[in-house]
Amino acid sequence: MSYFMRSLLSHDELSKLQGALENDEGVVGHSYGRDDGHGRKIQMSLWKHPGNDITGMLARCEKVAGTMEQLLGGEVYHYHTKLIMKEAHTGGSFVWHQDYGYWYKNGCLFPNMGTVFIAIDKCDKENGCLQVLKGSHLAGRVDHVAVGEQNGADLERVNELKKIMPLIHVELDPGDALFFHCNVLHTSDQNRSDRRRWAFLISYNRADNNPYFAHHCPQYTPLHKVSNSAIMECSCVADMTGKEFVKTTEDTSIKPLEKSLSN
Repeated sequence: MSYFMRSLLSHDELSKLQGALENDEGVVGHSYGRDDGHGRKIQMSLWKHPGNDITGMLARCEKVAGTMEQLLGGEVYHYHTKLIMKEAHTGGSFVWHQDYGYWYKNGCLFPNMGTVFIAIDKCDKENGCLQVLKGSHLAGRVDHVAVGEQNGADLERVNELKKIMPLIHVELDPGDALFFHCNVLHTSDQNRSDRRRWAFLISYNRADNNPYFAHHCPQYTPLHKVSNSAIMECSCVADMTGKEFVKTTEDTSIKPLEKSLSN
């Protein structure tokens, strides 16, 4: 399940969001690097709760959260948001994986989860755009192993699926978005271009899929949705109150794989 939406954000909404994301007192101040297993790092910021700033209004608005509820078939809550910053010439790659390859390890019993990927910059093949195997969510959860500081899907299974499922390079203009299911296999290459590639990703879990143990992402927390107009009406640019940023040392979803590989 994947759903493409051209111009999810208007020009004015995108400009306002970009300004907030580039503010040194905002989410970029909480970023960290993660080894991609190929000599580079992925730079990202990750937080648990939407908050009341413009990034929170985006995560809570009807055209984002409401659309995800329609796609997942029920009430959702905010699982996490992350800003991925692939800088020019240095930005790392993401290996083939499913988001549920991580979230299964977090006590989420069912794959009733999804993400919306919103392009902050133009995303194309040159700067490491998202790549998906269309329809791969129907294959179910694939086994994952640790690759660098990431979880990577079993490449033998991925290569077999690539023989029968279309590989789509998701080239997006700023403000475009892709909603996708947590079992969709996806990857992205390193950024070898002279342009940065920033992307804003909001992930949701269905309310009735509450993880059965506490971990670095939230258990069920009611999401207070807002109207789409709240994005432009919001005057909070760098208010990080209540977001609870995740540190790389707190991410427990990869640790079980690391332990199993060492045994």
